[in-house]
Amino acid sequence: MATTSNIKNGAVILHKNKRMKVIEFLHVKPGKGPAFVRTKLKDIASGKIFDETFNAGIKLEFLKIEARTMQFLYEDSDSHIFMDNMTYDQINVMNDTVGDGKNYLKGGMNVDILFDGEEVLDIRLPAHVQLGVTETEPGIKGNTATGATKPATLETGYTVQVPLFIDEGAILKIDTRSGEYIERVKT
Repeated sequence: MATTSNIKNGAVILHKNKRMKVIEFLHVKPGKGPAFVRTKLKDIASGKIFDETFNAGIKLEFLKIEARTMQFLYEDSDSHIFMDNMTYDQINVMNDTVGDGKNYLKGGMNVDILFDGEEVLDIRLPAHVQLGVTETEPGIKGNTATGATKPATLETGYTVQVPLFIDEGAILKIDTRSGEYIERVKT
């Protein structure tokens, strides 16, 4: 057991019989009264975000979460298959756990998978990925001064808005947090 002084962003605590991830926190010492800690917690199972206030010094149960680097192999009907880079064991991760991360996963890519014991909690993608354009309309010459964009379908099936000069076969850098186009890496 630890106290509120051990709270930090990304820590996982057991609160109200649920695993909650600390998204942000603030230690508050008002002029009158005792200090407290104001937190934003995300329920790992449901994804809901709660605001919670703890009195300073109360005991909290922190969970030890392990991150393992694993390689994405392929997508099955209801799950994604990953392989442990050290032991070569394969695990199935349900589509609900992968969530929107499926838009950025391609075969052979390494990601960090967060475990509580043997249970998969979450998938941590890199901040940026490089994906190829499989389908887009050709750009119209002379229409680039307006900063216009067009839709492009990437190799994972994800559709993103790109500038008009992007053609099929181009490799793009995509931000996995916002899902937006960053730059063209290769043509």
